[in-house]
Amino acid sequence: MHNTSPPPALTRLPDLPAQMAAAGYAVLDADTAARLCQLPRPPLDWGDHWADLPPDRYLRDGGRYRRRRHGCFVIEGGRVDPAPHRAHWQPVEYNALHGGIERWFEPMPEALKTDVRWSSLLLGLAGVAAGLHPATRWFAEAHVFRIDTTDGIGRPTPEGAHRDGVDLVAVFLVDRHGVKGGETRVFDVRGPQGVRFTLDQPWSLLLLDDARVIHESTPIQPLQPGRPAHRDTLVVTLRRDGFQGPLS
Repeated sequence: MHNTSPPPALTRLPDLPAQMAAAGYAVLDADTAARLCQLPRPPLDWGDHWADLPPDRYLRDGGRYRRRRHGCFVIEGGRVDPAPHRAHWQPVEYNALHGGIERWFEPMPEALKTDVRWSSLLLGLAGVAAGLHPATRWFAEAHVFRIDTTDGIGRPTPEGAHRDGVDLVAVFLVDRHGVKGGETRVFDVRGPQGVRFTLDQPWSLLLLDDARVIHESTPIQPLQPGRPAHRDTLVVTLRRDGFQGPLS
């Protein structure tokens, strides 16, 4: 697989609450993630949504390696309702590179937002969040990402190791094509303890208790110089107290 880091230690669905309570993170293989979210057996046929992403115009390192779309949703009472399109905003305390500015990304395609499987995915994640924090309403932001090697190198987390200022972070690895690198690193916020691994199974899932751990992914490079290469992810964050914004 051209990766030097070990594969992740996987968590079975019955062990997920105990793993999250003990470590603040868990990795589920694709079949387990599908069962969590009551989805059909993976992989999902959503790959085309990653093929036409517009460029991220806000990269402060001058890079051209990130493409993305963004959507917001409210989850309550077994329902998922799209929220009006809004800017993505993070405080500088959580994102020193891109925090403090309103970033208006292109919205997610309607075909994805209205797919019944999309609602099922968000409801499954809300169930994990509710197991960590007692709440009945969740404010979810979804980010459809492609990191490519247009510049010779692509940076999944140009801000470095960070928290997101939410309650739960969910990272689905959608696809890896012709890349090396992209190692995931998760650290306990209280000290140097941490783990590293590479997600490579399509639709495997990393879950993070954002209050307890910080995370990052290392840069990617093409396996064959000059050949197209990319890493696709779906990142969903859930927060109890409303969407993040300058006045939140």
